[in-house]
Amino acid sequence: MSTTAPERHERPEQPQLTLSEGPAPSPGGWRTGERTLRLLTVAVTAAVAALLTGQPWLLALAAGPVVLVVLAAPGRTRPTQVSATAEVTPRRCFEGETVTARITVAHDGEVGLLDPGLLAGPGLTLREQRIGRAAVELEFTAARWGRWSAGTVDLDLYDGGALARRTVRVELGEVDVFPVPTAAGLTPIPVRLPERLGEHASRQAGEGVEVIGVRPHVWGERQRRIHWPSTTRRGSIQINEFGAERAVDTVVLLDALGDLADPVSGASTLDETLRAAAGLTRAYLRTHDRVGVVSVGGKLRWLQAGSGEQQFYRIVESVLEVRKDLGYRTPDLHRLPPRALPAGALVYAFTPLADQRILDVLGDLADRGNPLVAVEIPFGEPEVDPSEQAEVRARQLWRADREAIRFALRNRGVPVVTHQPGETLDLAVAPLRRGRIQGRQR
Repeated sequence: MSTTAPERHERPEQPQLTLSEGPAPSPGGWRTGERTLRLLTVAVTAAVAALLTGQPWLLALAAGPVVLVVLAAPGRTRPTQVSATAEVTPRRCFEGETVTARITVAHDGEVGLLDPGLLAGPGLTLREQRIGRAAVELEFTAARWGRWSAGTVDLDLYDGGALARRTVRVELGEVDVFPVPTAAGLTPIPVRLPERLGEHASRQAGEGVEVIGVRPHVWGERQRRIHWPSTTRRGSIQINEFGAERAVDTVVLLDALGDLADPVSGASTLDETLRAAAGLTRAYLRTHDRVGVVSVGGKLRWLQAGSGEQQFYRIVESVLEVRKDLGYRTPDLHRLPPRALPAGALVYAFTPLADQRILDVLGDLADRGNPLVAVEIPFGEPEVDPSEQAEVRARQLWRADREAIRFALRNRGVPVVTHQPGETLDLAVAPLRRGRIQGRQR
């Protein structure tokens, strides 16, 4: 392998280890390289063959590799101090984007060859590596959302004769991979809106653009607001009454108690949950509403409602710890803290409806009086053998149980909509636009 110019190395067939296995301790100092071991193996084999066969010319064959090792020995040109630094860009990206890690090696001697060994994180896929004389560049593809360890690189440096090597370990750090938001544009609103200016017409009179009724004219009001059909019909001047424009406080509730896979497509409910929630969050932030998040999983997390483009990234970053190197934490579920939910906030619960604990949380929210919508993330039906009546009946019971869960939620005043993976979220929330979402009266 030449080191005079960068080379491109494709390694699709090389499996990547996961960080859960843990890297072995890095060996220190210089040690024998593979070329030296091969030459000495040839020499020993030739010497043994000479002793067994009595052929003197085999001794010359045995002496040849030894002479090459002596002549190629680097002596004082071998580096005594070696260091490596890594630069990973970008540290934050979306699914499917490219992450580049550049490792630069500094030394005080001569180096003939660089050979990197990567222990990659589970959320990044090594796509390509380029090796130069004093640098190594690795390209990854961000495969799944989450906060991932980019990995550990053990960089083997060979001396000028490639007879000895030394290993330098470099930590690449963490990379935040954001989910690609599901397409969404509709923003249903509740009946009661907070007293804060926004873009949604409320039922309270104010300075808006949506007409909510007519009323008698008061001296001093502008004449261009006169509603002439009502004025003609009633015989007195009638004025258009406009609704005040208010903002919505929205809280996205994420069910991270488990991650279920569709038996047919293999799609992950946790992946679809965060992608759909990210799409809805972006839709409400575009209308200058305030959005917060509550994540129910191994650890209860929440982020208070806020507005602005930066709030989207704050929300996503707050839930990236849910999936950090595919780790598992024992669920620690408690009652949702009141400060995590603004008074009267509209709550969207993204859940596969597969855990009784999340159903208890939804029941608690419904009792508090918050307007609540359950967005079901389906995880597919169990596959059965049509010829086996027992399996067919078991699936029928499974369907009945699922429908009973939806009926129980609707009976408590919680609308349930279903978001199909791959479809726009507007198809699921469109029925909510027929009227305003009501909370339970307490």
